[in-house]
Amino acid sequence: MSDATTTPERPRRAPRKAPRKALVIGAGIGGLTAAAALRKAGLDVEVYERAGELRAAGSGLSVMSNAIAALDSLGLGIDLAGRGQTLESYHVRTPRGRLIREFPFPEIIARIGAPSVLITRADLQQALLEAIEGIPIVTGSTATAFEWDETGADDGGVRVTFADGSEAYGDVLIGADGFHSAVRRQLVGPEDAQDSGYICWLAVVPYAHPKFAPGSVIHYWGAGRRFGLVDVGGGRVYWWGTKNMPAERSRSWKGDRTEILATYGGWADEVRHAIEVTPDDAVIAVPSQDRAFLERWGRGPVTLLGDAAHPMLTSLGQGCCMAIEDAVVLGRALAGAEDVPAALRHYEDLRRERTRGMVAASRGISTFEQSETLIRRPVRDAYFRFMPQRKLTRMLEDALTFQDVAP
Repeated sequence: MSDATTTPERPRRAPRKAPRKALVIGAGIGGLTAAAALRKAGLDVEVYERAGELRAAGSGLSVMSNAIAALDSLGLGIDLAGRGQTLESYHVRTPRGRLIREFPFPEIIARIGAPSVLITRADLQQALLEAIEGIPIVTGSTATAFEWDETGADDGGVRVTFADGSEAYGDVLIGADGFHSAVRRQLVGPEDAQDSGYICWLAVVPYAHPKFAPGSVIHYWGAGRRFGLVDVGGGRVYWWGTKNMPAERSRSWKGDRTEILATYGGWADEVRHAIEVTPDDAVIAVPSQDRAFLERWGRGPVTLLGDAAHPMLTSLGQGCCMAIEDAVVLGRALAGAEDVPAALRHYEDLRRERTRGMVAASRGISTFEQSETLIRRPVRDAYFRFMPQRKLTRMLEDALTFQDVAP
């Protein structure tokens, strides 16, 4: 899951009288971080968001040390730990709560020197919005198409058309518009999502339980189902649950807490308590999906980042972290670059192997963790229980280390 060992040659730079303009499609975590990184790189930035208002749904995120280090490199002064909760312990347990393995996150985090922060998506989004104050964000703007003059007669600029007929023009276009990216669709054509065979239930609720300590992340592994409790600060917990399910049903699930409680019948008290204190309308249900890894993320003055470029399953908790890393490296690549397409290809080359490894690892671990048969379940538990500490530490430290590139 590490970056490539060789760094691609950097495109040449030259001073430019007028700042270039970057159009960022999508105001999610990746898009907002990209706006901050591109402004720091000296570009004028405009952000376009298809939603009618900036409102984050109620899920939680792990902003791991690699993403914290990436954000810190921008000098934004964001105190995420003050908005969420620093990770203090990470346990994997059986459905009844017996310990399978404690992961050495605290010692790795201390060695790296950057915390890992557990936070709600809404709180992270608000922090980024404050950090990019002054950058225009146009809501209710659904991008439908883009074009640029590949002959170079128009200085390589790109024009974006929106569903309401309006247009925007810039020097570079960043598709940060998520799993169903319109920018990606025009670049590579229609694609099928890869369903991983289970549903994810998500919620953030006020929560307290004597078996759940502050700063905790606890995963519970059963047969074809898992559950997670994550302290996101402010007396709140982010919980998630999974259950193996045919794709047709997971894509259109219309159940309620009764089904969720039945899924975790007999599980640890703290698991069932989290579900019991959750209102029905606070539960978000999403199918677990990713896509085949995309080798080419862009052409000309257009590129992708985050879920638009490399959607991944959630098992590593690195989805938003990879988007943040992408955004920071993109800003580095474009800072002062004379040749925009070359700078974008350089960014893509820098990020390809790191993200490819994360996508593959997330899918592999997800499949392993969702094991349901009587043969695979004990193998899964034994594998993690008896993995040498050195191997586990090396694997985690590799994921938690942001390999920056020179500005």
